[in-house]
Amino acid sequence: MAAWTPDLEAELSQLLKDWLKQQGRTQADLRRSLKAVSTRMPALLEVLEREHRLNGLSGLLARLCRVETEWHGGADHTSEAAEQSDPFGQLDLLLQEIRQDCPS
Repeated sequence: MAAWTPDLEAELSQLLKDWLKQQGRTQADLRRSLKAVSTRMPALLEVLEREHRLNGLSGLLARLCRVETEWHGGADHTSEAAEQSDPFGQLDLLLQEIRQDCPS
């Protein structure tokens, strides 16, 4: 198994930046998919380093492939983020329906 080295980390960092640009995604998108604690590159790399330690380089690549599959599979994180940022969204819809049913 190839060891995690500063050179590997630097190459992976550049690869991720290029990949995100090519996919039209951001580090925030990658953070959500990896469930990292931050959108900053060191936090993203920390998750990937952990994956590398547990499952080797092939496991790390498989994880990135799953992320890409998730992105192309239509997993919509924007609606998920909207739900999390507006916990009363469904209540607003219910209130709107009640108002329509009971005209003043």
